[in-house]
Amino acid sequence: MACGGDSIDRLAACGARDGGAPPRVLLYSHDTFGLGHLRRSRAIANALVTRCPDASVVILSGSPVIGSFEFDAGVDYVRIPGVTKLPNGEYRTLNLNTPVEETVRLREALIRQTAEAFDPDILIVDKEPTGFRGEIVPSLERLARRGCRLVLGVRDVMDEPSLLVPEWERKGATEILARFYDEIWVYGLRDVYRPLESLGLPARIASRTTYTGYLRRDLPLPSAFAPNLPITQEPFILVTTGGGGDGDDMIDWVISAYEADPAIPHPALIVFGPFINRERRAGFLDRIARHPKLDAIAFDTKLELLMGQAAGVVGMGGYNTFCEILSFDKPALIVPRTSPRREQLIRAHEAERLGLVRAIVDEGAGRDPAAMARALRDLPVQPPPSRIVVPGLLDGLEVIGDLFAASVAARRAPTEMPIAAE
Repeated sequence: MACGGDSIDRLAACGARDGGAPPRVLLYSHDTFGLGHLRRSRAIANALVTRCPDASVVILSGSPVIGSFEFDAGVDYVRIPGVTKLPNGEYRTLNLNTPVEETVRLREALIRQTAEAFDPDILIVDKEPTGFRGEIVPSLERLARRGCRLVLGVRDVMDEPSLLVPEWERKGATEILARFYDEIWVYGLRDVYRPLESLGLPARIASRTTYTGYLRRDLPLPSAFAPNLPITQEPFILVTTGGGGDGDDMIDWVISAYEADPAIPHPALIVFGPFINRERRAGFLDRIARHPKLDAIAFDTKLELLMGQAAGVVGMGGYNTFCEILSFDKPALIVPRTSPRREQLIRAHEAERLGLVRAIVDEGAGRDPAAMARALRDLPVQPPPSRIVVPGLLDGLEVIGDLFAASVAARRAPTEMPIAAE
């Protein structure tokens, strides 16, 4: 529920900070790759200022495309230098000609300076308790001394336990979580998946955890310059890879299905995503141009509008795409990646178990065009997710709004005077 009434009632409902000043929230997203962390942070930030129009929210992000997105009044961002993950698992600086170690030091300093200058009531850290290579830890120490509430927000699925447990041990994540964080918000449901269960967290940490439900998405206002694609004038299938940096196999599989079975009833619009390899995109475009039932666009920051129009959705099963499929109640075919993380695979299996989506998986057996063609034929007549009633499934943003108000009201007393930026 959005804040209403006079200013005193509004601030009280939102959980005003000491002295009656409107609350401030800092969202940190390490954003080493893709769009998932950014889009989740944006959805939360917009929901918080809807709940409390007097609030100010700053997103700290390394995403190179954050400036392409629209934010509600009260939300702004600070862009820190980006890093990207290489196929061999190593990282490099995205744009600057500096070693990644030097880039991390610069990012850490910018994060610390922003936190000290903005002086938030709440810091919400997305997914990584220590941030990228520990860069958020100095800010956690300073903000904790100031009385800031520290929240770790995690998606419904992190990774397969055999991979997640050693990763958290290597990063010292559990120690940092126990030492600094006041709350853990899981953006999913306990009955769907418990992402931190395998870590064996102490009871005092587990007791701080709230399962919020998934984050409902609304249709944005149409842009005056939105492309008018002929393929969208009739029922079509939307194929989306999210950021696109790891969606080549899915795109190839879908195109191959149309090439093998030209009689698939519904045409498909493929959205490549901003991070797809240019050479692979050029090759795909050549094949798409030769098929009358295929079209493609590079990227759309208002993908929700296309999803709202689509007769069905083919996606990799990333967190944000899954939330949109549920929100717009679309029949969906999930084609999850299986490496290096198995997050999408786990989510696809659990969602299919509940009857919310269908999944088709390539785990080394080869991508059979005929199998994909059959799935594409069936997709538009597949029951929508709403056929299955899951209590609280899309309550995430409302629950976060309540947690936000309670967290600001519970802001700890500072233990020292604010520290000047170094």
